[in-house]
Amino acid sequence: MTKQIKIGVIGCGNISGIYLNNFRKLFNFLDIIACADLDPAKSRARADEFNIPRACTVKKLLSDPDIDIVVNLTIPTAHAKVNLAAITAGKHVYCEKPLAINRKDGLEVLRAADKKKLLVGCAPDTFLGAGFQTCRKLIDDGAIGEPLAATAFMVCRGHESWHPNPGFYYQPGGGPMFDMGPYYLTALISLMGPVRRVTGSTKITFPKRIITSQPNYGKTIKVNTPTHIAGIMDFTNGAIGTITTSFDIWDAQLPKIEIYGSEGTLNAPDPNTFGGPIRLLRAREKKWIDVPLIDRYAENSRGVGVADMAQAILSGNTHRANGKMAYHVLDIMQSFHDASALGKHIKITSSCAQPKSLPVNLFS
Repeated sequence: MTKQIKIGVIGCGNISGIYLNNFRKLFNFLDIIACADLDPAKSRARADEFNIPRACTVKKLLSDPDIDIVVNLTIPTAHAKVNLAAITAGKHVYCEKPLAINRKDGLEVLRAADKKKLLVGCAPDTFLGAGFQTCRKLIDDGAIGEPLAATAFMVCRGHESWHPNPGFYYQPGGGPMFDMGPYYLTALISLMGPVRRVTGSTKITFPKRIITSQPNYGKTIKVNTPTHIAGIMDFTNGAIGTITTSFDIWDAQLPKIEIYGSEGTLNAPDPNTFGGPIRLLRAREKKWIDVPLIDRYAENSRGVGVADMAQAILSGNTHRANGKMAYHVLDIMQSFHDASALGKHIKITSSCAQPKSLPVNLFS
């Protein structure tokens, strides 16, 4: 790949560091030419740290005719607004998860991009790492036979003990499902395909949370979104999945993700990581075996989804961490909440293609 794709980054907070580092280190065909943040000091600091030519305002970044892709690393409530602004400016856009905080906004983003023939990408791209690409190959090769069921668990005690500004995690667009659910649901879709129907139960277990981290130690957070969600999914392929996400549990000894097949069980890694471990138990065998990884993206490789989208811009192919899959994930997450409120199953009207495996040498 010889042509460079020029990148502008909006949002220079904590997560931006690993993206910018990987753009420089792993994907030299991505040229970061500008960064912007509501806090000019943050954008200047990132520009100095990563030798980015310009730290500027969001308006100036969007008006730059040289920028091909806007990488949107803002907070969840700003995702749809920034996505739409980038599309209006004629830019492809890659967004941190989730795509938006509700279906209406997510669908508006996709329609605006389709109208202008622009691409939308969205995190997480962890499913493109060595861990889940190895899991995908095992399933495709028949290591566990026909996938019949899956479980996923993301449980912790929340973020108020360590995050410097944890309030937004307990507002609409936050909570354990919208915060961490995209990792788990995207990973499951990458292994099992899309979902056709869901139901679920949700609860705000603690209506108030006390911050014990600095600099807001002792302040109270009023919780306005469910903090414990249990969901059931019917996949289009006939398999049944269960997922629990919670900010209410001190600790647990649960698998992150397991896939149960007619000929064995696959224990998958944490979908918030790019590596392993991976364990496999074949039918009628008594011992689990550790499975070696097949790809090189085993370390934190955030940004591989942007690189894949850049490759799609150049080649005309479909990128894997795409807006259609991100919207399907958003639809599923909102449907868990809706199912609990309405007391019924929700038919998922969106869908997406199961993303193709990532070739090992795609970015060589």
